Amino acid sequence: MRNLLLILLLVPIISFAQEQSPFAKSLKKTFKFATFYGAVNGGNSVSDQDVWSVTHDGLQNEIIETPFDYSIKLGVRKIARLGYENREKVFYNGTEKSFSDAATIGKISGFEFLFEGDYTRQQGTNFLNQNHFLRYVADDWIAKVEYLQDGFADIEYFESTQRYRYKLGKKLSLNIGALQRLSEPYGYNPLEDWLLSTGNLHYTDLAIQEGYTMEFDGTGAVEYCDPSGKCVATSSEVWEALIIPMVLSDYTEQERNKLTNTVQHSLVVGFDFYHYTKDFWLHSWANIMPYHYNDDGEYSYHKFNDGQWTDYSGGLILGYKFNKHLGVFAEGKYNKYWNRSWHDFSVGANYVIF
Repeated sequence: MRNLLLILLLVPIISFAQEQSPFAKSLKKTFKFATFYGAVNGGNSVSDQDVWSVTHDGLQNEIIETPFDYSIKLGVRKIARLGYENREKVFYNGTEKSFSDAATIGKISGFEFLFEGDYTRQQGTNFLNQNHFLRYVADDWIAKVEYLQDGFADIEYFESTQRYRYKLGKKLSLNIGALQRLSEPYGYNPLEDWLLSTGNLHYTDLAIQEGYTMEFDGTGAVEYCDPSGKCVATSSEVWEALIIPMVLSDYTEQERNKLTNTVQHSLVVGFDFYHYTKDFWLHSWANIMPYHYNDDGEYSYHKFNDGQWTDYSGGLILGYKFNKHLGVFAEGKYNKYWNRSWHDFSVGANYVIF
């Protein structure tokens, strides 16, 4: 996010302050037709939740408050709009979704890019989402580098790819090449060391190791305290329903952050298809990684998966107007990398009354 802010702030200053220098001219050409945007959106979240418990002091009530939702989005993009993309809004407000951004090939050949960061709070949980890429498409080759972080799907990686492209007419092209990904060692599960022979998780011992304590008063009542000594629950129901999930989440994140990133080299094959008329359009793409080089590393995904696996991604955008009144559309994308999958879709119909 810091680097994105620097790009957003420095590029306009350099472009205008040194407009006559060769560097400024080259920079201006690169960012010509690009759009810089920033927006803040927000609204109320789910209502507060009452949690009741019975202790030695009688009936106790705890209120779980959920703060309002919001998102802060900053970005710059230079991607030619495809024929079916409707741009009626005057400004980007940060809520737009362009499924076609995930396609391997855009509308035009040449250089395109996207740098976008989104800091979001939803139902009391903070997420950081980022999608940055540089793409160059030629008649017979493709090169792309991308960084993606999806807080909702818990996926983060850096990817680069170099491919040979073979065009079959004006609408369809095939591609094959190499793909490299830098990421944390997905497949590693820190909680496996805490599994009992029954398959259940010994979460109480784990919580004690992480500094939580339990204080009994001899009458059957108990207080659960966090590592700072603050009482966080007075009943096993609240302890198991609210505190333990937080303990497991914090421990898992802590252990995963201790590991170094791994590099995965893969073979990739794919296709892109684009057809557009005013009444019917179809845009689809897919990428399949059927083979991955095994470097026999300690945290290689080959060990977690017991051999080879298939990763893939793809998307479909379809629209059809039956007449001037009725039209239908379907669009979406799906990704499956390692043991993670994430997707978006939208399906619907429009009927216009004149």
